[in-house]
Order: sequence, then structure tokens, then C-alpha cells
Amino acid sequence: MKKGEIYEAIVEKVEFPNKGIVHVGEEKVIVKNAIPGQKIQFVINKKRNGKCEGRLLEVLEASELERKEGACPHFGVCGGCLYQSLPYEEQLKIKEGQIKSLLDSVCKSYEFEGIKGSPVSDGYRNKMEFSFGDEYKGGPLALGMHRRGSFYDIVNTPQCHIVHEDFRKILTATLEYFTEKGMGYYRKLQHEGYLRHLLVRRAVKTGEILVALVTSGQTGKEGMPQSLETEKVLLEEWKKTLLALKMEGSFAGILHIRNDTLADVVQSDETTVLYGKGYFYEELLGLKFQITPFSFFQTNSLGAEVLYETARGYVGETKDKVVFDLYSGTGTISQIIAPVAKKVVGVEIVEEAVGAAKENAEANGLHNCEFIAGDVLKVIDEITEKPDLIILDPPRDGIHPKALDRIINFGVDHLVYISCKPTSLVRDLVILQERGYKLERAVAVDMFPATANCETVAKLIRVK
Repeated sequence: MKKGEIYEAIVEKVEFPNKGIVHVGEEKVIVKNAIPGQKIQFVINKKRNGKCEGRLLEVLEASELERKEGACPHFGVCGGCLYQSLPYEEQLKIKEGQIKSLLDSVCKSYEFEGIKGSPVSDGYRNKMEFSFGDEYKGGPLALGMHRRGSFYDIVNTPQCHIVHEDFRKILTATLEYFTEKGMGYYRKLQHEGYLRHLLVRRAVKTGEILVALVTSGQTGKEGMPQSLETEKVLLEEWKKTLLALKMEGSFAGILHIRNDTLADVVQSDETTVLYGKGYFYEELLGLKFQITPFSFFQTNSLGAEVLYETARGYVGETKDKVVFDLYSGTGTISQIIAPVAKKVVGVEIVEEAVGAAKENAEANGLHNCEFIAGDVLKVIDEITEKPDLIILDPPRDGIHPKALDRIINFGVDHLVYISCKPTSLVRDLVILQERGYKLERAVAVDMFPATANCETVAKLIRVK
């Protein structure tokens, strides 16, 4: 088996997150973005240290697991979803097996409680960042998601299944408007152009919508506003176009964000409110949270309630206890725990998230929460209180080894680890077990239907 050779095989299983496993003779090959049961054609593109990887060329035969109708029409071209063609029950079975297999590889004699599904599997996302571009070089203006496997090509996604219909109306109206106006998109390599991203957030409980058009500050060239004055008129007409749409929800705010950084990320050099205000409120488990364009907040509001209810159950009794919520984000978990705790201390490196956490706690009448801005590794030794239990909700890469060492040194009897990347959790579990902790129970919580991602909640106890 050599690089460049083409083979056909049946996909046996998918290892987390998207590694399709096939065999050619006795040789195992990993082919990403394939589904169990599919007959695929692939080309060998990597072979080293006894490991072989292939690139998917074509699905020759669908899997018996795949549904015959009802899948998103953009599936397979858009890079956003892996399991869109599978019924939700089959998606859950795959993810449950993946999580258990990972945990079993490093832990023994624990209770695995299966997987909890999202309350809704279609239209669940409360936030999307759409990109402007073209579907092929020199093609018409496009607005949507990146083409699978491409850094440049953008796929129009007017019928995306994982967002509410209001998202689709806003996307379609925006694309039609700027196409008619002859506006061009921002080209990453040349660092030239106007339209960059369209950010849409929608509160599930209230239906309030926040829309932000992200552009460069460039004017005066073809495909751009000719001056700041013409830009002002352009944006005013765009705003009126959106306000004229018949929506199920309602606009809380329509914003213009100027971003002249070279990086292909959504951030603000300057934000202008064109309509309404620059935030709205979402509700979770009876608490209110203020959401801005850049607030960190779970992208599946109803799924987040399942996740945090699960975490609260794993935390257990907190009366008269001091709880550390490390990597606390906007303080969602802290505020859910606070009503039945002596004190909750949240630590988060993103200062804006800490500011939002403080405001949300005040609005919710919670006065036993303290939120600290800083890196857990650097801040944790400066906290005067000693925790009775610790909640960990780190980013995808998991916990820095030195920070994990400091966390372990507190010697609490009880840790709850919420992980958005089970491979990072498994790596940290190895260290935690070496240092005297035992995995007591764990459960998968699917927050991201149709995608390869899955949350895991784990409870660890200190072995006496």
C-alpha cells in the first residue's frame, strides 16, 4: 500500500471524532468523514510509523443506517456536519460507543450512564458565524459555511438544518441584498475586500435575535462602498431589509462590526448599533444571561439545560460548601450551583466573560459568587478560600499539566469534570488516577446533533 494508490472498502466504524476505520487486507486505514456501513473510494495520502491514512474521494454506496430522505441538502458539500444523513438515534449510538471506548481505554470499574440526547436535533443552534466568499474561484458572491476540506470556498447554505428558519431568512436576505449592490467579499490572501462575516444569535426562550454584519474598513475601490457616507447609506438600507422580514422571533439588535485584522476570525475593531441594542437575554434553568455578539455561551440552549442539570446532579450536596468553578466562562455553572452553596469562586481567562458573569450574577440576585479574571494556572494559588469541591469545564485542549497539578494539590474529595473533547478528558484522567482519584461515574451529553462533537460529564472521587 503506497501513497497515491486508490482503494475501495466498507467503513467498519468511526472513532472519535471523525475517523472512519476500514481494512484493506490486513492493513488498517483511517479515512475521515465517512459513516459506518458506507462503501467508499479513497486515496492513500499519508503513511508513516505503521499508520495509514486515506482521503475520501467518493461514497460509492450509502450505509443502511442512512436515512433515505430528510437530510440537509447541503450535506456532504458543506463542512459543518458529519452525521446529517443518519437518524438521530443512530448518531447517539455512535457517540455513546465512542465515549465509552475512550473511557474504557484508561478507566476500569466505573459506572457509565450512556448518553443523553439533545431535546431537539434540528434547528438547535443559537449562534452561527456565516462567511462571505465564492463557491468557486471567480464565482458569484456566496454566504454560508466553508466547503468540506477547503479553507477558501464558501457554500451557500440557505436550507441549513441545524438553525432556526429565522437564521435562514436573514442569511438569504443579506446575500441577495449585497449581491444586488455589487459588494465584494474580503479576500484573505490579498487582505482586500469588504464583506467578511454575518454573525447571528437567537435566544431560544424569548426569540430575540442579534445580527452583526462584519466588514473591513476599506472603501473607495470596486466592490466596496465608495466612501464612509455611502457605507452609511448601504448599511441603513440593509437594516431596513432585515426589519421588513416576516420572522417568528424579533430583532433585539442589528449591528455593524468593523474588523481590519488579518486573521480570519470574527472580532471587533469598532461596533456600531444600527438598530435596537447590542445584547439580548437568554434563559437557562430559571436564570437570565446577557448575550452580546462575542459572549461565550453554549450554542445549544436546550441542550445546555440538560448538560447543566446533569452536572448539578454530579456535584450533589453543596450546602455550606465552597465550590471552585474553574474555566467558568460567563459563570453559568457557578450561578446554577450558587443558590445551594456557601460560596462559588469562578476563574476564567477571558475578561469579557468575567464581566458578563458578574453582571449576570447581580441580575439574578446571587451575591455569593466571586469571579476572577485570569489564567487558572496563575490565579489558583492566589485564592484565599480553600475549596470543598471543584468543577472543571476546560477548553477543548483540556487542562494545562501544571494547572492540573495545582488542582490536585487542593485534595478535595470530589471533582466534576465537564469536557467538550473526550480525548482531552481521557488524557487528564490518566494523571488524575495516578494522583489518587478514581472515576466513579460518567455520562455523554450530546449538545451538537449532526456533528462529530459530544460533551462528557465525569465525577471523580479521591481514594482514601
